[in-house]
Amino acid sequence: MRTTSNPAFRNLPTTGGYANFNYGQGQTAPFGQAPVVPPQTVRPMTIDDVVTKTAITLGLAVITGTLTYLVGPPAVALALPAAIVGLVISLVIIFKKKVSPALVIAYSAVEGVFLGGISYVFGAWFSPGIIIQAIAGTIGVFAAMLVVYKTGAIRVTPKLTKWIIGAVAGAAVLMVVNLIASFFTPGGLGLRDGGGLAIAFSLLCIGIAAFSFLLDFDAADKAIKGGVDAKFAWYIAFGLMTTLVWLYLEILRLISYFQSSD
Repeated sequence: MRTTSNPAFRNLPTTGGYANFNYGQGQTAPFGQAPVVPPQTVRPMTIDDVVTKTAITLGLAVITGTLTYLVGPPAVALALPAAIVGLVISLVIIFKKKVSPALVIAYSAVEGVFLGGISYVFGAWFSPGIIIQAIAGTIGVFAAMLVVYKTGAIRVTPKLTKWIIGAVAGAAVLMVVNLIASFFTPGGLGLRDGGGLAIAFSLLCIGIAAFSFLLDFDAADKAIKGGVDAKFAWYIAFGLMTTLVWLYLEILRLISYFQSSD
């Protein structure tokens, strides 16, 4: 299966979900014995599995996020701890050898708390309408990239895959460098200060996140066609959610830049 820019998909197997799927095909059983039937040990993943698991994770994040937002000012204090816990859980999911639906569900709940807290901060600084705009923008980008992938308008080639992976890594490095620089210089490199460079950087990140969906869709498609175990749909749901969270935060930040300049 092709590599993606999303680390969540590193655990997807490259072989099918049926043990000895091709065993016995094209073989003749000894005279007087029944034909050999390949043993079926697991159920292969389907698109319904991916949709269901993704709906569960996103739905849970929306619920916990909404409840956190409605808490009011205390939501601000919950954002940072939730972000740290979410990061730890995501690392465990990525490096854990076995699929853990419980961890994916826990990650979704914690990320919802984080997003609810961040959304409350932006809503208080600007207006509650900024949250609706960011949600609408995130849904719009996701839907658009799904159409692009399904119609084949942009094909996921090895060259495109390498470009997107490099872009994600580059953006991550710039964010870290900007954070470190902000400790010594107000605004750091200017990537998050609301200026022209900050707007350009957010647009770049939104573009990279959007193209990352193509790789995520392709990884899911290859997993389904490869017949991997249905339980790996949880990994795909987790991977899609990490990209959605990044996209939402970047759109939220971009809208805030324009509102602050009004």
